[in-house]
Amino acid sequence: MATATSILLLLSASCWALFVYPYLLYPLALRFLSRRPVRCAPIDLPVSLLFCAHNEIECLPAKLDNLRELKSRRPDLEILVYDDASSDGTRELLAANPDLLTLLGGAQRTGKAAGMKLLVERASGDVLVFTDANIILAIDVVDRVLPYYGDPDVGGVCCTIKTKVDSASVTSQIGSAYISIDDKLQQLESATGNVMGATGGLFSIRRNLYPDFPDTVQDDFTASMSVIFQGKRLVKGIDVVAYEKTISRREEELRRKMRIGARAYHTHAFLRHQIRRMSARDKFKYVSRKVLRWYGGLFLALGGVFALAAVATVSPAAALGALVILALAIAASMRVSAGYLATAREVTLAIMATFAGVLQGMRGRSVAVWAPAKSR
Repeated sequence: MATATSILLLLSASCWALFVYPYLLYPLALRFLSRRPVRCAPIDLPVSLLFCAHNEIECLPAKLDNLRELKSRRPDLEILVYDDASSDGTRELLAANPDLLTLLGGAQRTGKAAGMKLLVERASGDVLVFTDANIILAIDVVDRVLPYYGDPDVGGVCCTIKTKVDSASVTSQIGSAYISIDDKLQQLESATGNVMGATGGLFSIRRNLYPDFPDTVQDDFTASMSVIFQGKRLVKGIDVVAYEKTISRREEELRRKMRIGARAYHTHAFLRHQIRRMSARDKFKYVSRKVLRWYGGLFLALGGVFALAAVATVSPAAALGALVILALAIAASMRVSAGYLATAREVTLAIMATFAGVLQGMRGRSVAVWAPAKSR
């Protein structure tokens, strides 16, 4: 009995260690790796700014004002936009600004990945800056990003997203905290070589490094990782800044997490042969930051199951009591809107939604199109 209890406790501890590792232990491990600074230098290259839109009429006026500011600072900035068959007036509003941007798109939905590929084909800039329709860029974003390309080893730059939080929404607060954690991890990864992929809110790459890929993968992650696969560095631009309002409705955030999980699985399957050829350091980073996070929900659940099983080997009644207490805690967490229980609920749901998306990806579900969150 004691042996079985010990084995179950060891399994539980191992699962929970794998669960917390990407967030607590991985950042510590990065601090022990040798440093590789970026040699920024003044350089002037033509730049193209690209983004896709679908039913973004609410955020688009602020985006257009932002684009005009960028254009006034750099008149030679090329701005290309793909409208993915919007039905709310987005296309008409974009089309009304031909002096500011070039509009592409059709009558049928194709998805962001397909739209981005069309934009890249049309772009003329040596440096491509990718963003989203709801993202507001700092007015000096192009001036800030270009010096990184003064280092010939740099092929891509992950940028910094600063969040605007809805203080009344735990979902918004957790989303902001997650972005902050990811930002710090990218800084540590960049200091030690390569960042493991960019997020689509704002990043850039050299145009000649943009790859071809299917429409069901994450275009931002695939494009940014291609920089590493082609022998260049993907680094963090701490001073290249954009602003985003985080999602405040739980159901929208959970749908987004599931979509990300499904696309992450397809992306990994598509890139696995190139991933295997990465350096040992980059493989370590990739597994630590990406793969273990995708399966975080599994590790969390198994850790709990093994812990309950260990208690049951000593006292079935105690295990039943623990299960009842857990069920009551879950029920209570669903009724509160603030505090530790609400925070734990949102974190757990987000992690489980990502894993559910991975499982859907394993079953063959692919996601090419998206619906913008209305609660940003």
